[in-house]
Amino acid sequence: MKKIYGKELILDLYDCNPEIIRSKKKILEYINKICDLIAIKKHGRTNIERFGLKSRWGEGYSFFQFIEESSISGHFLENQNLVFINIFSCKQFNDKIANDFTKKFFKAKKIKNMVLIR
Repeated sequence: MKKIYGKELILDLYDCNPEIIRSKKKILEYINKICDLIAIKKHGRTNIERFGLKSRWGEGYSFFQFIEESSISGHFLENQNLVFINIFSCKQFNDKIANDFTKKFFKAKKIKNMVLIR
């Protein structure tokens, strides 16, 4: 019997709302809401920074949030209105709910997802 250590949901969101992905306040709101929605507990403060002006990918926010069960991270490419979110948890969570909420929150026109069992 294979031991399962957790699940990782990988989300790539396209054509997101530019105002939302450029707002630190909205990104922090997303983190709080997704943690509540899938019943995972935050551990410590969210590390969120905006950088990348000289990067070939362009400027945008990135965040990292420890959770009691592992972590959530995100990267935002403002010049292309792209968002990349990873949710990894040793605690089971509903990836369909997380997927649908994330797409709706960032008002993405398209989303690709992958679920890895680890």
